Amino acid sequence: MINITMPNVDVSITKQINPQLSNIYGFTDFHLIPRDYGGIFMFYNDQDELLFVGKARKLRPRIKKHFEDTVSDIKLHRDEVTRIDVSLIESPVHREIYETYIINELKSKYNVDKVMFR
Repeated sequence: MINITMPNVDVSITKQINPQLSNIYGFTDFHLIPRDYGGIFMFYNDQDELLFVGKARKLRPRIKKHFEDTVSDIKLHRDEVTRIDVSLIESPVHREIYETYIINELKSKYNVDKVMFR
C-alpha cells in the first residue's frame, strides 16, 4: 500500500472584501504566489469546502488564467472562491499524484477529470 499525505501549504491568499488595490475577483495578493515554480493549487469557498484542485508548471499564470479564461473549469463558480492554497512541488510526477489524491480524498466539488469517488 502506498501512503500519501497532504502536501504542506506554502502560500495561502484570501479574497478581500471591497479591495482598495487592483484585484481579480477580490484577490489582491497574487504577487505572493511564485511565478516560475511548479506545484498544485486548491480553491476553497467560505465554508472551507474544496472547490477545485489543479496543477501547474508555472503557478501564478495558471491560477490567474482560471479567473480570466472563458474555458476554465470554474468559470461559472469564480465568485465562490474565497481562498487559494498553493503547495510548491517541482516534480511533475509528484504534482500528478498529489492532484489526483487531493481530488479524491477531499472530494473536490468541480473537478471532473481524475475523479474516482463518484
